[in-house]
Amino acid sequence: MQNRLKYELHNVISGKSQVRYGAIIQTIASHLADGEISSSRVEDEKHLKNQEEERLKIYISSNNLWLDNIDFSQYVSEGAEQKVYLKDSEHVLKLNDSIYYNSWKDYFYNLLLHNYFFSDTAYELIGFTIHDETL
Repeated sequence: MQNRLKYELHNVISGKSQVRYGAIIQTIASHLADGEISSSRVEDEKHLKNQEEERLKIYISSNNLWLDNIDFSQYVSEGAEQKVYLKDSEHVLKLNDSIYYNSWKDYFYNLLLHNYFFSDTAYELIGFTIHDETL
């Protein structure tokens, strides 16, 4: 049973198996993983995350994933990881800058795992924005 779960999770993270709203998340995570450089020495994590963010911004622009219609006056609340804004009468937007993750790729993997285990409350990635100079 444990090996089966491990195999399923590996397939979700690698993009071989689908989860609810996972396609774009898997694509972006794969894109970021493709640009990784193998190294035996420990790199500065902040520097690597900054490089990853630059690659992510190029990907976002190339795939028209910028959101420019967020009404920041519709602020609802925030938790440890995200700020919440009303989108309409049925939806909210949760903005997350991956501050609690070593990399953006780790953040996307976390979303995939959430969507795997909690499909009823799966997150749908609809795009990106820059607010107060933060992605």
